[in-house]
Amino acid sequence: MNAIATSSAEQAQQDIVDEFAFFGDWTERYQYLIDLGKQLPAFPEDLKTEEFRVHGCQSMVWLVPGGSTDKLHFQAASDSAIVSGLIALVLRVYSDRPASEIVATEPRFIEAIGLAKHLSPTRSNGLAAMLAKLKAYAAAMLRA
Repeated sequence: MNAIATSSAEQAQQDIVDEFAFFGDWTERYQYLIDLGKQLPAFPEDLKTEEFRVHGCQSMVWLVPGGSTDKLHFQAASDSAIVSGLIALVLRVYSDRPASEIVATEPRFIEAIGLAKHLSPTRSNGLAAMLAKLKAYAAAMLRA
């Protein structure tokens, strides 16, 4: 995972597409997802509350917003290794961006790397719920 923030959400998505292109099959891509999830920063136990829980996910997922309209930061965690990897990708695209960019950015990387075809229906629903909650937080910041 690139520790240096990319210039835009679109560039972050392209970087993800380029990285996944290196892997020949989905066994390797799943392992990469799991490895990305292991690199997520530690998530405080006291934030694992119902308020921050993402509903619609089979596994437990928490998403916590912070920052300002100009730079909205997200922390997130899951009890699932693959979902943690999905979180790492989502945060890479959407965290530390202006709320307006978050709302305007469609998650094209999901289709571009083939995730849409390789996630179970429950994981796909969970990913959609996570993205919807993240965008809702950003939209609320813009209305505030």
